[in-house]
Amino acid sequence: MTGFARAEGRLTGKIPMAWSWEAKSVNGKNLEVRMRTPHGFEALEIPARQAAAEIFARGSLNLLLTVTTETASRESAVDEAVLDSLIALANRKAGSLGAGVAPASLDGLMALAQSREAAGAPPDAEAIAARDAALLVGLKAALANLGKARREEGAKLGAIVAEQISAIDGLCGEARALAIMQPEAMKARLLQQVQELAKETPALSPERLAQETVMLAVKYDLREELDRLTAHVSQAREILARGEPCGRRLDFLSQEFNREANTLCSKSSDVALTRVGMALKTTVDQFREQIQNIE
Repeated sequence: MTGFARAEGRLTGKIPMAWSWEAKSVNGKNLEVRMRTPHGFEALEIPARQAAAEIFARGSLNLLLTVTTETASRESAVDEAVLDSLIALANRKAGSLGAGVAPASLDGLMALAQSREAAGAPPDAEAIAARDAALLVGLKAALANLGKARREEGAKLGAIVAEQISAIDGLCGEARALAIMQPEAMKARLLQQVQELAKETPALSPERLAQETVMLAVKYDLREELDRLTAHVSQAREILARGEPCGRRLDFLSQEFNREANTLCSKSSDVALTRVGMALKTTVDQFREQIQNIE
């Protein structure tokens, strides 16, 4: 199932930054998660995959994390006590060295007086853990929104799949009506063939003709296949009505539908029944393609 969601926010404290998560989903038989994070955020990968697996069972997911680091302002980054000491030291040195020495610039002294955090000191493990925890909360919000988008799409697809199941059921009914007439049609066709051969060979006795008809009727009996198709239709409707992830179970049923439809076509000895069988195969193929989009 497809979908897109985004979540964004801002962190304060020891590691101030703006962040955004993008979560995209496309169809897939199994759950596959791909991640892209900036350097230094690799520790998020395992918990992010676990968070995705808690919500989704199928689909190819792409997760993208974007961060923008926010530094403190120049005024707040300067240690004023250190700056005052540097200014006093610069004045003393300028006086002792004479007028030939250029005075120290205020910008240069302020740069020397920047605080340790503003100078780029690496954050401690506790700050990193707090940052990652906050980012995972944001990721779960994005995944929740993605799940909502996929459920909305799933509701629409569920209606389409239900219509396809009803179409399969209707074709099974048509096939059953035609299958009832198939033994009589085979008997009539066999009798016609016998009559055409009777001019050159001795005619078959009524008993032998009845035996041949019974053998053909057993060979081309479709009741077993039609009963299984009807059972599969009931099971598909029951699975769909549960409102749970059902893509894999419906995928298995689509294979069973296809198998029975192929057998029906191979056993058919009637043009009308063959047409129904081909229509059934087409509908089953459409059903199988559609449920690839369902979780």
